[in-house]
This record gives sequence, C-alpha cells and structure tokens, in this order.
Amino acid sequence: MFLLGYDIGSSSIKASLLDAATGSLIASGSSPKTELPILTERPGWAEQHPDVWWEHVCRATAEIREQAGQRLTDVRAVGISYQMHGLVVVDENLEPLRPAIIWCDSRAIDIGERAFAAIGPDRCLTRLLNSPGNFTASKLAWMKAHEPEVYRRIHKFMLPGDFIAAKMTGEISTTVSGLSEGILWDFAEGCVAGLLLDHYGVSPDLVPPRVDTFAVQGTLTRPAAEALGLPAGIPLAYRAGDQPNNALSLNVLHPGEVAATAGTSGVVYGVSARPVSDPRGRVNTFVHVNHVPDRPRNGVLLCVNGTGILNSWLKRELWPDGAATYETINTIAAAAPPGSAGLTILPFGNGAERTLANRNIGASLHGLELNIHTRAHVARAVQEGIVFALNHGIGALREMGLELVTVKAGYANMFLSPLFSEAFAAITGARVELYRTDGSQGAARGAGIGAGIYPNMQEAFVGLETVRSIEPTPALIPAYQEAYRRWVAILETEVERSQKR
Repeated sequence: MFLLGYDIGSSSIKASLLDAATGSLIASGSSPKTELPILTERPGWAEQHPDVWWEHVCRATAEIREQAGQRLTDVRAVGISYQMHGLVVVDENLEPLRPAIIWCDSRAIDIGERAFAAIGPDRCLTRLLNSPGNFTASKLAWMKAHEPEVYRRIHKFMLPGDFIAAKMTGEISTTVSGLSEGILWDFAEGCVAGLLLDHYGVSPDLVPPRVDTFAVQGTLTRPAAEALGLPAGIPLAYRAGDQPNNALSLNVLHPGEVAATAGTSGVVYGVSARPVSDPRGRVNTFVHVNHVPDRPRNGVLLCVNGTGILNSWLKRELWPDGAATYETINTIAAAAPPGSAGLTILPFGNGAERTLANRNIGASLHGLELNIHTRAHVARAVQEGIVFALNHGIGALREMGLELVTVKAGYANMFLSPLFSEAFAAITGARVELYRTDGSQGAARGAGIGAGIYPNMQEAFVGLETVRSIEPTPALIPAYQEAYRRWVAILETEVERSQKR
C-alpha cells in the first residue's frame, strides 16, 4: 500500500512514493533537472504558466514509474504541497486565462497597503490577522484594475495547488488554510473574508468551494490518470501550502513547535493556539493544516525571499559551467573564518521583503577587500547573510510570544551545509534538528491521514528519521554576534537609502 506526494515549487516539481506501513521512501522524481524559469516581463513581476507545472508533474511521475513499476497500481492516496500566495485564474473549462502571478511577484504591494489603510489596521489585524499586503487577494485586485478583459472571463481564481488538484480531479476547490494564505479568511467570523472582497469589489462567486485539508477531495479522472500513468479513481486526500506542509512533514503540529526551511526562500514557521498578529506586518499568520474550530492551530510565518536563490546565483556566476557542486561550495565556504573576514552580504534580491515592510532593497555586498577576500569568503558571506536575515526576522516572532528552543528542518537545500546549520544554531541560540524528509514526502503522509489509512496523525510519522542534531557552539557565538551586529548596521543604512529613493 503506497502513498504519492507532490511538491509544486517555483524551482521544480518533486514527487515521492512512500510505503504507508513503514514510511520508507520507495521512489522519488523531480522535474525539471535545472530550475523552472520565472517570467519577469517587468521589474518586480514574477509569473509562471500553470500548464508548465502540470507538464512537470507528469514528468516527475514518469520518473517514479521508471523506479517503482507495477507498484504504482497500489497507490492508495495522493497529496499535494504547493508554492503559496500565487494567483491562477481559469475559465469554465479549467483553462488558465494568463500565466500565474506567483509568490515573489511585487506588483500588488501598493494595492494591499491602500486596502490596509482604508479598511483600518485594527480591523485587518483583528479579522484577517494580516495586512492584505502582496498576497493573492491583492494580486486579484491588481488584475481587476489592470486587465479587465481577463478579469471578466474568470470563472474561478485559485492557488497553485488548487489548480493541480483540479487538473487531477476535474473539480475546483480550495481549503481554509489556502484561503488564509491569500488573506481571504476572516479569523473572527470563521468564514471567507467578505470585508476584503467588498473593498476590492470582487464577487464571492469567484471563490472556489471549500474542502477539508485532510479529506477525500476528489479522485483521479481518467484523462488525468492516463497523463500520470496511474490508475483512475485514486483519491486526492490532502492539500496544503508548502510551509504548513513543511511543518507537517516534520511533525510540527502543536503550539510552541517550530519548523524551518531554506529552499528558494527561507522560512521559519511556528505553531500557535492563539490568533496572533504583527502590527508591523513583518510576519504573517495563517491557518495551520491541523486547525479545527474547537482546537485552533495557526502558523506564524517569517519569510526571507532571497535564500537558496542567492546560493544558486553564487554557484552560477562564480562557478560557471557546472564547475562546482553545492557540496563543493559548502566545503570551500567552510575554509573562510566565521564573519567572513569582514565581508557582508545582504540577501534581499528576490522581490519585496515582508520583514522589511515590503521594501525591495536588492542584494548587496559590503566591505570587499581585494587583497584579502576570495571566493571562499564570498561563499561563506552568502550563507551567513541568509542566516542573519532569518535571525533578523525571528525578532518579530519573539515579540509575538514564540520562543525558539528547538527548530526542526528537512535535511535538504541550505540545511545540507554544516556551516549553515552551525551558524543558524549559534546566532539563534536554538537546537537544530534535521530530518530526512521533504515537502513531497510530507504531502504523501498527509494523503495517508486524509484517506483514513492512518488512524491518527501520529501514526503518519512512522519512519521519520533524524539525521543529526546541532547545538549552538559556545566558542563560535562571539564571532557570529560581532558579524551580525555589522550586518544589522549595514541593513539599517540600506533601508534608509531605499526610503530616500
């Protein structure tokens, strides 16, 4: 009996096949083997076509089929994790009307800020727990204002995972957790956020019907099954945004527990039982996957856009033509001393940053000494700069009452680097626990819960393996603290400059 999970990322599509009884990984696939292109027609824009995601879902499944063969006939449930905050608009035939506006697109910032002021900060923070910001609802309002012909043809708007679910089942739906990530959920009333729809003049008829996060949400249609090479009728039984799902994959479900990830973007995600909000909008609160009305669970999310994408830029530009692997670069970076001999990098180069009040100050390098610094210093400064950016945002989480004692993360992406994990533990003061899992495996486990294969949530984490645990190293803390103080001073100067531009 097997479970199939997909992670619909902005860099690639990943798929995992798990043995439901043991939790062991049977096969995995990813597509493309490079990175999915992001369309940037104008500065600050970021788009991808939904049909491209589906194409690579099929390719990743084909890779699993090559490894697993006939065992795919024993798949009992499918789950989906997906890149958050995107906007997909379709007609009645489920055809996308334009490319999706994805999570790191900045075009709707002003619209969201005006809505925050017009509706009222207190009302937004009490009802929505967030500013409308640059999220899905504001992106839809941008489309209404700037692409009225497209807007008039919309049958439903969806999140990226909703679109892939609809391609599989032929049914359009969304979840409460998904609505909250689009700032379309009224926490106080427990319903779709009519106050924001009314402000934007958006008809509630465009909102998809809701299904539970863990539930049979439809079954694979024959056309979808043929495209995927799977039997028709398999239930789709779980759907969640990538960060709530990352927390699920790490068994982070209870108040006080914290998950982290450092892929294209970097995220620290803590679970709270209270409806908490940040008055400055630096972090955001969403409905967590295991929320129920009589046992509320909310995810408080800190995001830094430019993490893994900065490391990818470093690899591409300093080691062109595949001259070094990420593992090689990690080893080279470790040869430089903590603090990178005074070299400092701000990693903010992938759109507007919520932790910086939706400013886009760009990535920048400071303190370069031509007679001292080498590629090793630059590589280390990249990893330290990402850690420092996350720690800067963690200050907002602490102000909201979340303490970081232990942080769980998948043994993947930036956390594959011993230097990165060591620096993260040293500067945050938290123990870092790394697990052999990823988003697609989490989606597979979620599918097992939603299909009733596991009698309770704890049973779903059979086989979840700890790779290593990293405690803060006292001898390294002073050097990292000094480098962090320098980093913060440079950040404050750059933010001040951006305000004058």
